[in-house]
Amino acid sequence: MKKPTYPSPFGQPLQRALWLTVCLFLAACSNTRYLQENQSLLVGTKVEINGALSSNEKTDLKNDLSSRSLMLQQPNRKFLGSRIKVWLYNQKNYEKKSNWLWNLMLSERNLEAPVIYDSVKTKESMDRMVAYLNNQGYFYATVQSRQSDHGQKAAVTYQVNTGKNFIVRKIIYDIPDTAIAQVVKEGEKLSLLKTDVPYKASNLSSERERLTRLIRDAGYYKFNRDLVVFTVDTLNKSLFVDPLNPFEVMPGVLRADQKPTLDVEVAILPPEDSASDQTKLFYLNKIFVYPDMTLQESTEDSTFHTTTTRNLTIKYHQNIVRPRVLTRAIQLRPGERYSTSNYSNTISRLYDLNLWQFVSLQYKDVKDTVQKLDAYIQLSPRKKQEMSTNFDVTTSNDYAVGSAVSVGYRHFNLNRAANELHITVKGGLELRNQSRAGLSLQSQEYGINADYVLPRFMLPFRVRQNYRSTAKTRISAGYNNLRRIDRFNIRTVTGALGYEWNESIYKRWSVKPFNLNYVGVTLVQGFKDTVVSKNPYLQRSFEPAFIGGEAAAFIFSNDDIFHKRQNTYFRAAIEESGAWLEGVNSLLNVLTNKRDDLESAANVNISRFVRLDLDYRHYWNYNRSSVATRAYLGLGLPYGQSDVLPYVRQFTSGGPNSIRAWRLRTLGPGSFRSDTLAQSAIFPDQTGDMRFEGNVEYRFNILRLFGGSMMLKGATFLDFGNIWMLKEDTSRPGAAFKIKNLYNDLAIGTGAGARLDFSYFVIRLDWGIPLKKPYPAEGGKKWFISEWALGDGRWRRDNVIWNVAIGYPF
Repeated sequence: MKKPTYPSPFGQPLQRALWLTVCLFLAACSNTRYLQENQSLLVGTKVEINGALSSNEKTDLKNDLSSRSLMLQQPNRKFLGSRIKVWLYNQKNYEKKSNWLWNLMLSERNLEAPVIYDSVKTKESMDRMVAYLNNQGYFYATVQSRQSDHGQKAAVTYQVNTGKNFIVRKIIYDIPDTAIAQVVKEGEKLSLLKTDVPYKASNLSSERERLTRLIRDAGYYKFNRDLVVFTVDTLNKSLFVDPLNPFEVMPGVLRADQKPTLDVEVAILPPEDSASDQTKLFYLNKIFVYPDMTLQESTEDSTFHTTTTRNLTIKYHQNIVRPRVLTRAIQLRPGERYSTSNYSNTISRLYDLNLWQFVSLQYKDVKDTVQKLDAYIQLSPRKKQEMSTNFDVTTSNDYAVGSAVSVGYRHFNLNRAANELHITVKGGLELRNQSRAGLSLQSQEYGINADYVLPRFMLPFRVRQNYRSTAKTRISAGYNNLRRIDRFNIRTVTGALGYEWNESIYKRWSVKPFNLNYVGVTLVQGFKDTVVSKNPYLQRSFEPAFIGGEAAAFIFSNDDIFHKRQNTYFRAAIEESGAWLEGVNSLLNVLTNKRDDLESAANVNISRFVRLDLDYRHYWNYNRSSVATRAYLGLGLPYGQSDVLPYVRQFTSGGPNSIRAWRLRTLGPGSFRSDTLAQSAIFPDQTGDMRFEGNVEYRFNILRLFGGSMMLKGATFLDFGNIWMLKEDTSRPGAAFKIKNLYNDLAIGTGAGARLDFSYFVIRLDWGIPLKKPYPAEGGKKWFISEWALGDGRWRRDNVIWNVAIGYPF
C-alpha cells in the first residue's frame, strides 16, 4: 500500500533555502565562467624565503610580506573550500538574481569581485617587498616572482632572498642641550633602540615618537619631533662600493658566519631660530574648569558664575559638582611644569567619574607672558540618572526554557560628590518539560542588590594614590532567593565593603576587607529524607551558615588598540571566610563567661574556608577570524571545624559556559557518573571542591545579513576538564582528586556553534558532543568517538547537547 504524502509545512521558502544552500557549496565551479579569454583568476599566492634565518623569523617575515600593503594582489577568500562571495557577486551582477531570499544574501558586504591576475601589480608588489626588507635591515635582499597557470586560473610564488641583515653595534647620543640630555638619559632604559639586535627602520620612527613624548612630558610643551635626527654609520667603509651609500655591499667580502654592523647616532638638534620656544620649559598659569558647558558654548560667555579655589577657577551655570571632586580628579596645578602624563591622567580620571559625556582639555599661551600656559577644561554633562532593563531567554538539557529579567537604576552624582548608587532587581524562572503534564516550574530566583560607590578611598588614614589609578570605595548589600521545586530553598543576605583601583592602564585591583553573607537553607522534607540525610557530605553542604571574611582580586587585561593582533586576560581571586568571624565568636564567648557565642546564639555555623580562582585567557585576532583559549583552576579548602565548603561556594561543571558536551551541573566529580536520568532525579546538582578546565575555540565570520547590521559567525571548539573532591566521598566513588588519575578523569568534548552578532550583544548556539568521558562507557571504553552515530536521530537526542546563551563563553 502506498504511503500517503503530506505537503511540507514550510512550503516554497524551505525549498528555496535548501536549493540555495546546495548552490553555495557548488559555487567554486563557476568562478571563472564570466572571465574574458585573456583573463585569469588569481587562486593562490605564496612566499618562499631563502636566508640564514630561524624558522620563527621566516614565519614572521612571511606573514609581513603577505600583508595587503605589500602583496597588492591576493586571491579571494574561501569558505568551506569554495569562493562563495565571488559566486554571490556573479549571481547579482551577471545572473541578476532578485527576490526576498536573494536580497537577504546579496548584501554588499557578502560580495567580492573576482581578483584578476595583473602582472603590473605583481611587479609593484616585488618593489614594495624589497623596500620593506631594506627597512628591516636586509639591505641587499632580492625578490623574484614565478607564475603558474592552469586553465583560466593563475598562482604566483614570490621567491625572496634576504641575504644578511645589519646588526646595531653601538648607539651614540649627540644632544647639546644639557637639560634635555639629562631627560633622555633618565629614560634611556626604555629606549626602543638596542645593541646586538637587527637594524629596523621602524624602530627609529618609534624611538622618535618615544623621545618626543618623553621630552614633552618633562615640560617642553612645544618640542617638535623633527628635532630628533638619526644617522646610521657603518664601521668598515671598505666593505661598501660607494661610501655615500652604506647599503651597497661589495660581493664576497663577508664570511658566511659574519653579519655587517652599524652604529646609530641619535641627535637632538637646536632649533634653527634661536628665539624659538621648541626647547624651552613651559609652566602652568591658571586652570579654568567648565563643569556644565554645552558643545556650542564659548569660554568667553559672560553668563558663567565663577568660583575660585586654591588650584582651580570654576565657571558654571549650575552648581552640579563640588569643587573638591574636581580638585581630586584634575592632576594639574598652577606653577607646575607642563606634563603630557598629567594631561592624560586628568582626561582619564574625569571620564571615570561618569559625570560627563565629553571631556576636552586645551592649553593656550598666556598673553604678554613667556613660557606660561593657561589650561581650559571643558566638560559636557551626561544624564545623572538612568534606568536599564535586561531580558534573557535560555534553554538547556536540564530545563526546557529559562527566562530572567533585571531592572536597574543608577544615580551618578549623589550629594554633588560623584557618588554613585546602583540598584538592581532581578527575577528568573526555569520550566521543565514533562511528557504528560507539559511544562512545569523547575526553579525560580529573585533578588535585589544595591551598590553605593564613592570615587575615593574611604579610610581612617591617608593613602598615597598613584596618579594613574582611579580609586573607588564600594559598599554593597543584597538579598537573593533561589528555590528548586521539590528540592530546597536557599536565601542569601550579603553585605560588603571594598576598594577598587587601577595600578596601571592594564592592571586592576579589587579588595574587600569586609564581606559577610548569611546563607539560610530550607530543605523539602522528601528531598531531605531520601537524599540529604543519607549523604553526610550533602547534609553538611546544606547547613545554614555565616560566610564572613576577606576577598581580593587582581585583573590584567590589555585588550586595546595597541594589542590588536594578540591580547591577554588574567584574573586571580582569593576569598577567606571565618578568620574575623572566629574572633567575634571568641569575644562573645569571653563576654558571656563561656556561656554563649555567635554560632550558638544565631544557631548558624561559621564557614571556614579559603577559595582560590585563576582564570587565564589568550586571544589571537586575524582579519576575519580569531582563536580564543582559556585555562581555569578553582580550589576550595575548608579548615578548622569546617570539613566541607558551603553549597553556594562549591564548584560545578558542564553547561553553556563550561564544558559544552555535558549538561549543566552534571559533569563529575572525578570519574563518578551522574548524567543518567535516575541519578539526576536523586541528586540534580553535582558539586566539588576543585575545578580544572581548558578551552580552545576557533571563531570565524560567515556572512553579514540585513544590510550589514548583523554578522553571522561560526565557531568550532574543544573543551576539557572536570571537578573533583579533595577528600573521599563514599556516596560518589571515584570523586576524589588523585594526580595519577588526572588524565583518566578528564572529560573532553568538541562541537560547533553559530553566533548572531548584533555588535551590542551576541546570541550564541553551540552543539557539544563528548570525545572522551571520565567514566567508562559500554565495553569499558572512555574514548567515545568510536560510539558516534550521527545519523541516528535517537542517538543525537541523547548525546548531542544544545546550549543557547547570550554572549561569548569566554
